[in-house]
Order: sequence, then structure tokens, then C-alpha cells
Amino acid sequence: MVNRSFNRADRVAGQIQRVLAKLIQKGVRDPRLAQATITGVDLSRDLRIAKVYFAMHGGGDQEAILEGFQSAKGFIKRELARELGLRYMPDLRFFHDGSFDYGAHINRVLKSLATDDEKNNPTAGEK
Repeated sequence: MVNRSFNRADRVAGQIQRVLAKLIQKGVRDPRLAQATITGVDLSRDLRIAKVYFAMHGGGDQEAILEGFQSAKGFIKRELARELGLRYMPDLRFFHDGSFDYGAHINRVLKSLATDDEKNNPTAGEK
């Protein structure tokens, strides 16, 4: 018996993420989505619901991007169905992925601590 590390839902989720990222770059003309990057897709085991996670870059407005996804949802589903050839196209639900924002915040805090340490302890770097 072959042990598969990925189930069908994981494979289809990866395909959805790849095609959706390409669609946002080249197919969807909504300017609100130009600031979005697809960070992940979680697909239910029965392939009925796809949770699509996105991050913003360039100081995008989360609500505007969500509205952009909702307005382009029909087009996105048609293109995904055409590209993937699935019998049933999952319902797409879009969510902001805050992990990148949190990581950037932590990075800023660490840099400020390093800068503060250099100001308060100038000989720390000479050891």
C-alpha cells in the first residue's frame, strides 16, 4: 500500500492557489486586487468549500480587496473551473492572512530593539 502524504483536497488546493495567483496577475482587471497576493488555499475534504487567504502589499485596504474578490468571484470561479476541469467547483471564501503583517511588525520591533541597544550601549558591537 502506498502512503500518500497529500490527499486529494491538498492537491486541488495547490492547483487552485497556482491558477488563482496567475488569474489575479493577468486575468482580473479589478485594480483593488492588484495589491493582493494569494498566500494559501484550504479546501474542505469534500471539495465543496475553498478558503482563500490573501496578503496585502503596498498598504492596501483590506475591505476594498475583499470587495474586489467578491465582485470578481463569478469570473474567478468560471476561469478556475475551465482551467482545473473539476466536476464541482468549490465555493470560494476569501480571508485576509494577517501573518505577514504580524511578521513585519515583529521585524520592526526587533530592529528598533537593536537600534536602541546600539544607542545605549555603543561598546556592545566591539566585543
